[in-house]
Amino acid sequence: MRGLAERGAALLGGLLRHAERVSGGDLSQILRVTLEDGRQAIVKTGSHPKIEAAMLRAIAASGAPAPSVLAVSDEVLALELLPGGEGLGGAWASLGHALATLHAASGARYGWPEDYAFGPVAIENGWSDDWPRFWAARRLLTHVAHLPAALARRVEALAAALPDRLPAQPRLALLHGDLWGGNIVAAGGRVSGFIDPACYYGDAEVDLAMLSLFDQPGAPFFDAYGPLEPGHEDRRPIYMLWPALVHLRLFGGAYRPMASACCRPAGSKS
Repeated sequence: MRGLAERGAALLGGLLRHAERVSGGDLSQILRVTLEDGRQAIVKTGSHPKIEAAMLRAIAASGAPAPSVLAVSDEVLALELLPGGEGLGGAWASLGHALATLHAASGARYGWPEDYAFGPVAIENGWSDDWPRFWAARRLLTHVAHLPAALARRVEALAAALPDRLPAQPRLALLHGDLWGGNIVAAGGRVSGFIDPACYYGDAEVDLAMLSLFDQPGAPFFDAYGPLEPGHEDRRPIYMLWPALVHLRLFGGAYRPMASACCRPAGSKS
């Protein structure tokens, strides 16, 4: 911990007074540092700090809340310390507005200028003009070689059916890419920032599906976010499958039932 804290302080052009761990950070080390001159910041490692910095700047440029990037190197990212620690309990409406703002930002093609990663799990972001093809090739089939055979066959079958299950060219939205409660900072009933992004341009429903995987957004969120496209309920499990596969690879077999459930045919309850 001390080594990361000192590298962060040096990156910020100061001397370290104090450092403490921040909760979370399954795939990276995260510290809150205080410098001798009184400045505070979040200092973290990550798969690709400079790419993460570019993603945070893109979120901020959209008008959505994000921490300011204070400094970045190939190994360390130093960020603005945001007010937080209160959870999403009273901030669902604020989150709806913030996410709608993020998704209003658009791009030219599906994907992102650079690939990314969740720890050892690669995230392929190569550009595409065909959304079902992007979701099949970049988000589903990349996992097949790492899955149990039966689940791999189900993922392959779903990927082949995506032209009939997903819109060919949904509106291009700037996605957070890893949207769950732990990556949303809130205080005083308002979202103060999106953190730990895995951004790319794609169907806005991807972030909504990810948010629903571990959290339960209700009417205040959806009223603030705005109306959803017809058929979004049928598409939600398809979009949930990618994070389920990522969790299966990162954290083990407890996530296999979740991944299998996401492969069910549209409308199936079995």
